[in-house]
Amino acid sequence: MIEQTVEIVTPHGATTTFIVHPERDGPHPVILFYMDAPAIREELRDMARRLASAGYYVVLPNLYYRAGVLELGGFATEADRARMFELMASINIPLIMSDTAALLTYIDSDPAARKGPMGAVGYCMSGQYAINAAAYYPDKVKAAASIYGVSLVTDDHDSPHLAAQKVQGEVYFACAEIDAYAPLEMVEALAQSVTANGVNGEVELYAGVHHGFAFPQRPAYDKTAAERHWERLLALFKRNLG
Repeated sequence: MIEQTVEIVTPHGATTTFIVHPERDGPHPVILFYMDAPAIREELRDMARRLASAGYYVVLPNLYYRAGVLELGGFATEADRARMFELMASINIPLIMSDTAALLTYIDSDPAARKGPMGAVGYCMSGQYAINAAAYYPDKVKAAASIYGVSLVTDDHDSPHLAAQKVQGEVYFACAEIDAYAPLEMVEALAQSVTANGVNGEVELYAGVHHGFAFPQRPAYDKTAAERHWERLLALFKRNLG
């Protein structure tokens, strides 16, 4: 595997971005990997490596660069959690889509990245960013997955349930049954919207698991559900990216 950490210039500074892809048989299809609220850490880099090992060029940007934060160093204490929620509130869909435009410019310049359909995946706070990446850049991002995403149905024009209707490829929403950030009534409203509007995609409820089930180092980790999410992700990307 080839790994690098690069500074990608954006309209608001530069985001430190981890990129990983196979050494051979390139160029490889691109996957944008949007971090969850606790920020960049080795756990996320390992997940990016797992995606890359399946034959993808994976891009993991630091979304908190505007605050000068790369890694939080933990989120177990009340102070850590308060800081995390403060950072979450400091970004939004338009800002992250601006960052995404900069990422796409960089990707276009790298011969290791295949020109053609891309994928996007976001966890927790970033599920909405992955779905919007496919809505903002429909000619590029053809597969997008939200994994226990938050704010799935809101009154905003870029709510994920509305953004999904603009996607020209395929979307996938994995939702935890026990999730204070995306309660069942929100998941049901999302599923109804996807069905009623003929969206090419799926809303799947993972029974009996909690928000965060896919992260190996989180208390909510559930191996069976985590492996199912990997199977769903890889199948989604294979169908749409090759």
